[in-house]
Amino acid sequence: MSSVQDLSKLTRWFVLLLVSISISANYYVYDAMSSIKSIMQSELGFSNTAYGWLVSLYSFPNTFLAMSILGGIILDRWGIRKTGLLFVSLCVLGAFFSSYGASPYFSNGGFGYGLVSAIIPSISPELKMLMLGRLLFGLGAETSIVVSNKIMVKWFKGKELALAFGVNLAIARLGTAAALILSPIFVNYIHWTTALWAATILMSIGFICFIVYIYLDKKHTPKEDKSAKLAEDEIFRLKDIIDLIKNKSFIYVCILCVTFYSAVFPFQSYCPDLLHNKFNLSIEWSGILSSLIIWGTIVFTPMFGYFVDKKGKRASLMFVGSALLIVSHLILSLTYLTPYIPMFLLGIAFSLVPAAMWPSVALIVDEKKLGTAYGTMASIQNLGLWAFPIIAGWVLDKTNVGVSPGNLDYTYTILVFAGLGIVGFLFAFLLKHNETKGNSHGLELPSQS
Repeated sequence: MSSVQDLSKLTRWFVLLLVSISISANYYVYDAMSSIKSIMQSELGFSNTAYGWLVSLYSFPNTFLAMSILGGIILDRWGIRKTGLLFVSLCVLGAFFSSYGASPYFSNGGFGYGLVSAIIPSISPELKMLMLGRLLFGLGAETSIVVSNKIMVKWFKGKELALAFGVNLAIARLGTAAALILSPIFVNYIHWTTALWAATILMSIGFICFIVYIYLDKKHTPKEDKSAKLAEDEIFRLKDIIDLIKNKSFIYVCILCVTFYSAVFPFQSYCPDLLHNKFNLSIEWSGILSSLIIWGTIVFTPMFGYFVDKKGKRASLMFVGSALLIVSHLILSLTYLTPYIPMFLLGIAFSLVPAAMWPSVALIVDEKKLGTAYGTMASIQNLGLWAFPIIAGWVLDKTNVGVSPGNLDYTYTILVFAGLGIVGFLFAFLLKHNETKGNSHGLELPSQS
């Protein structure tokens, strides 16, 4: 791996750009539905709880089929190229099924309509196809992100690793911002299903970018996938996961990861509708305002990544970011203070924690087992990403019986996310405490150059 780290900065940062575009498309697909929730419900006729199930299906394979862990193991065994190609392909396939299922062609009896109608007749064929697409997308997306994380470590460890993670996240979240802003525009000026087709096109572009990355990676590390035999220390064993479980710092990071992301990503799926209902904003403006969270991360994540490389303080940044997350959700749920303030604070929180957390794993875990470690984190994280969209939708329905869309009260729903933030804050504190009690992995130290 030292060979790629010794290449010119231009080559390494071009690789970063390619991988980041692919992950940006991934994020776009994930949030393409968020700002058109009410329109989808109106067009397809499903409840808030059903929407929660649709969102959560992304995480089903990574939680109950342990695909993130298996994907990490596959990554450690197959290498970056083969693993990435397989799972990015699944992302494209999932995005296509969602787009096709929502299309007028399918609704009017297009290919597969009769077969899908016969399966669980109580659910509309369109919703079932959306669910299938979401499931396939989730099957590929999380392992694709694990692959991206390992690429960052491969090409930047010992150099500008935290900055590379920060830039990668910033570009990736351009996809989320674009989805939140563009989906309502497509609805207003073309057709609501165009928002989903745009996601499919962008994911296909992301796939092409990954193909280009494979070419560059093969050119500079040609031996990665040529040997079917693995060295003794590269063979996966169950002991690898047991060792991870015994690592206190890794466990603290994992629990912070699941609570933090469960308080952000599922929240984003409801945020535009919250702003539309509570603050009487238009659907289009609600999407734009929701994207403030993402614009904050685009600006600040690379800055915090650069700070981590130069000054360290990873555990401290995770601690502060967790606190800001709680404050943001409490303001949104309990006050009518202008939503610009909590949205801005969420953007800061969503920059601080990931900028410090993801590169920290490379300090806590042996590099040869990073795929397994990131996969384990992703699988645990997806338990929350599966459960909390459903819980949020259920709470929203139960606290708004008989209330029409446009007048929903989101108070208790957002308090669920605030509660998650509190749990994450406690484990961020434990991680910081562990680093100051002589059990340090160097999380508070600057990166070596």
